[in-house]
Amino acid sequence: MDIATSFTTLDKLPLKADGEIISVDWASLSEKDARRLRELGVDEGVPVEKLHKGPFGIDPIACRIGRMTIALRTAQAAAIAVGPRQSK
Repeated sequence: MDIATSFTTLDKLPLKADGEIISVDWASLSEKDARRLRELGVDEGVPVEKLHKGPFGIDPIACRIGRMTIALRTAQAAAIAVGPRQSK
């Protein structure tokens, strides 16, 4: 998938690919997860890069969001829409 010309969700973003958060489906997340992600700086316009996946290609997913590296569950990553990065 060419991230430069398409939009996807963070769980489907190829490894080592980067992009920018386009939107977050806060309603699909639990209140606890949504609060945690907001506290970690997940928001529209923030640069993101998918770094690693867990064993067997499942949870957790390691992502660099802004300047921080965090681990996400696949369901959490699926709520984050990613598009091409506007500025590097």
